[in-house]
Amino acid sequence: MAAHRKPRQSPLGGQAGRTAATLALASAATATLFEGSGHAEPRPTTAQVKEKVDRLYEEAEVATERYNGAKEKADEARAAFERLRDEAARRTQRLNTARDGLGAMAAAQYRSGGLDPAVQLALTSNPDQYLERAALAERAGERQAAAVSAVRRELAAVRQLRAESTGRLDTLRGHETELRRQKAAVLGKLQAARTLLARLTAEERARYEAAEAGRDGSGASAANSAAGGTGTAAAAPATARADRSSGGDRAPVTAPNGRAAEAVSFARAQLGKPYVWGATGPSAFDCSGLTQAAWRAAGVSLPRTTYTQINAGRRVSRSQLAPGDLVFFYSGISHVGLYIGGGQMIHAPRPGAPVRVAPIDEMPFAGATRVG
Repeated sequence: MAAHRKPRQSPLGGQAGRTAATLALASAATATLFEGSGHAEPRPTTAQVKEKVDRLYEEAEVATERYNGAKEKADEARAAFERLRDEAARRTQRLNTARDGLGAMAAAQYRSGGLDPAVQLALTSNPDQYLERAALAERAGERQAAAVSAVRRELAAVRQLRAESTGRLDTLRGHETELRRQKAAVLGKLQAARTLLARLTAEERARYEAAEAGRDGSGASAANSAAGGTGTAAAAPATARADRSSGGDRAPVTAPNGRAAEAVSFARAQLGKPYVWGATGPSAFDCSGLTQAAWRAAGVSLPRTTYTQINAGRRVSRSQLAPGDLVFFYSGISHVGLYIGGGQMIHAPRPGAPVRVAPIDEMPFAGATRVG
């Protein structure tokens, strides 16, 4: 009888087994989900986002000044290369002219039978013409020797110019490579800032903008510009009004000289214009572009970057600041503004924050220079 019994089914077999397996997999997935959620990185606060964005903007400004320096060097190398190329073209033309003259002499000598002038003179039948022809032959020989020397000089000059041009071209290409590298660095930092700001909720964005307005003394929205790039002129008028109400229209402090007064006057006229990295005006500026343009309007030529502008005049202490002085910030000398008195400056802060009046205390002070 035992041989005819049906085999006993496993308690996990059939439908019950499949159901149990499904439940086990679901439990495992749920456990994994909760475990992953438990280890997920917490959402950053608005203050943390602001701190990261500020750091990215500072790093972008460092890269911007390096870009400005690389661009200045590239422009100088390009101008030098073009000057050498033009000079080489002029020298080549003179070389060709000298060669043509030498060729004409050679052709004339060939047509005369190629005889040495002394032989031709010895064969003459007219003694009265001997001395005259001798003098002519001597002068012809001098002209020919001078022509040969001219060809040699021009050939050497052309060779030297072409070698120098090749060197300048190599230098130019090196600066252009650095230019592209720094441009990529700037764009990368700005994109990272835009990405962070885009993750903020409407409430968080409002808190962020309030914090920015509190720091800068204006209602400017860095978040709006960061979402769109390097700033827009459309947002500038309201910002300019806010900036002026925060100190732009205060009674001016007397500048030490007329040029300094002109530089401050120019900077005031730019209030509200957008920050655009690498810009030197007239419709947009970066920080060193603004100070360079302000002093250019006063008849003083400044170098392009913050770390060269700081050496463009006489260093002054913070207690000696006067309107028109250049004030620098951060340990890497990566930001500059134009002092206007009363602890205030006019500067182009960063993307989304157009040219404005701000206290010099809002950034780590690094030094000051008096120009003009």
